[in-house]
Amino acid sequence: MHDYLKAILKNKKQEIAHLKANFSSDAFSLSTKKSFKRIISSTPTTIIAEIKRRSPSKGHLAEIADPVALAKQYVQGGAAGVSVLTDKLAFDGSIRDLQQVSLELRDRPVAVLRKDFILDPLQIEEAAVAGADAILLIVAILKDATKILLQKAHECGLEALVEVHNRQELDQAIEIGAEIIGVNNRNLTTFSVDPNNALKLKPYIPDHIISVAESGIHTVSDAKRYISAGYNAVLVGEALVKSENPQQFISAIKEND
Repeated sequence: MHDYLKAILKNKKQEIAHLKANFSSDAFSLSTKKSFKRIISSTPTTIIAEIKRRSPSKGHLAEIADPVALAKQYVQGGAAGVSVLTDKLAFDGSIRDLQQVSLELRDRPVAVLRKDFILDPLQIEEAAVAGADAILLIVAILKDATKILLQKAHECGLEALVEVHNRQELDQAIEIGAEIIGVNNRNLTTFSVDPNNALKLKPYIPDHIISVAESGIHTVSDAKRYISAGYNAVLVGEALVKSENPQQFISAIKEND
């Protein structure tokens, strides 16, 4: 396992210990959530736009003082989903970002995804309380625990984007009943990106499963390439936060939708 990921997971376990000491289950209540699956499969070209200040491999990407303002630009451009990175160490995100964005988009037909390194059921409860509609579960990290956390998400009224990187992980995700599968072009061990990874795995994703292509999507043509290959949605982060006009970037992807 790469040092990046080792450091991230070590820190995440410390975060979880703090969460367990401070999170009140009294604050937990099931609220009506929007269907991430339904929303991202409702149009031929779906963009999940990400709020991302930095990355482990590239460092600082963008100053995002107001995540709500950025989320509004994404929605105005036509994004069907907004992914909010809540990991502090690697991505400079926060649960507050998620709370603010979820509150702003509560009455809009846009789903909100909590993107983090989810290791514990309590993080899922935290996501639900913060207003998320869905969470990210990474098979490469969770392995057999993916199924347990997927069930927990459903118990909390959330859906899950189950992330895979290879055929073995894909088969596991299908076996546990994942309804939304994201194929990440980024190798979590080396952090290198293979833009063809999602294209190679697409034929093995059953048609009834919603598919999302992730990472390495830098241009409009990159995004359209995955949509043309049959992906229901693309998740775009770095290209949007570095764009001078993210609204226009999204609109260009959706052109001729």
